[in-house]
Amino acid sequence: MGRAFLHRALLLSSLLLLASGEIFFEERFDDGWEHRWVKSDWKKSQGQAGTFRHTAGTYSGDPDDKGIQTTGDAKHFAISAKFPEFSNKNRTLVIQYSLKIEQDIECGGAYIKLMSGYLNQKKFGGDTPYSFMFGPDICGDQKKKLHLILSYQGQNYPIKKELKCETDKLTHFYTFILRPDATYSLLIDNREREFGSMYSDWDILPPRRIKDVNAKKPKDWDDREYIEDPDQVKPEGYDSIPKEIPDPKAKKPESWDDDEDGIWKPRMIPNPEYKGPWKRKKIKNPNYKGKWKTPWIDNPEFEDDPDLYVLKPLQYVGIEVWQVKAGSVFDNVLICDDPDYARHVVDETFAANKEAFEGAEKKRKAREEEEARRAREEGERRRRERDRDRGRDRYRDRYKRHRHYDYHDEL
Repeated sequence: MGRAFLHRALLLSSLLLLASGEIFFEERFDDGWEHRWVKSDWKKSQGQAGTFRHTAGTYSGDPDDKGIQTTGDAKHFAISAKFPEFSNKNRTLVIQYSLKIEQDIECGGAYIKLMSGYLNQKKFGGDTPYSFMFGPDICGDQKKKLHLILSYQGQNYPIKKELKCETDKLTHFYTFILRPDATYSLLIDNREREFGSMYSDWDILPPRRIKDVNAKKPKDWDDREYIEDPDQVKPEGYDSIPKEIPDPKAKKPESWDDDEDGIWKPRMIPNPEYKGPWKRKKIKNPNYKGKWKTPWIDNPEFEDDPDLYVLKPLQYVGIEVWQVKAGSVFDNVLICDDPDYARHVVDETFAANKEAFEGAEKKRKAREEEEARRAREEGERRRRERDRDRGRDRYRDRYKRHRHYDYHDEL
């Protein structure tokens, strides 16, 4: 226990040395985490509030590396932590956390939220306004989406892209990076899954450019890529070539009588000289201007906001979810302005958890194979016993019949 704790302390110290930016909030859920987080009373009076358990869960690379796990099926979970207020204006914003969905979640969320302004943490719940929402939301086999919602001027805007989340029982790191030029990156386990811009991937502002619906194709616009060769002339006598001709190999039967059978005519066959209706060959159109497309114009309704990427000053991070079946482990919550530091956090912890999971899976499969082998052997043993019993029964029946016949013979 002491050695594992010392290892984690040294690891955290080395990661802090790597951080060249500012860390606004970081939570590894070490001992004492309860003093940094406030459990909400939301849904408590209705008996629908779930609780969090401090645990590393199963398949952990380090049993001392604990997170908080949802417990209590068909419950609402709401918990939050406060940090010094900051603004992401003129700086990169990095939001990251790890998640392990150990249960067959069936239906429920596993996302985090960031809040701005004053928050009564004891009343934090589903109706609490938020500035940012990020993470998986799963319901059955159809809905396995990844929420990415930004707030702008008090209204929430979900990303327009269809984002998919991970659904296995591994620990996965979800990372969102928002830059001052309003571009973003979405990473899962340090692999970039999406990249784009707030201007194009959210319907926050009207588009910069729109199609000119009043534009019409000019009358002199030639969009024929190929035309008939005007210099080509139809060969003389081309139209007089018949489509069919008498078969030159056909011979009048010797028994044919013109008086009785009529005038003999050879059967008709396709004329190899016939090439169909005459058409000029196609050539490239020297006046071709391409396919006409509706032109794009500046949108008169677009008004740029250079602070589009700026969220309201952030001060709280929270987990507010509902789950039919509980068991998700949240850990490694990080809010900073240094993507490199976030990347190192993932590198240092993801591999160990994956190795532990794969090792556990190997043991599970080996155990299942051993149980299956024993079941086969037990089935084979029972089959042999049944065969022996049937053999004894047949012998006993034959013996009885034999004795019965012998008895009647004696009589």
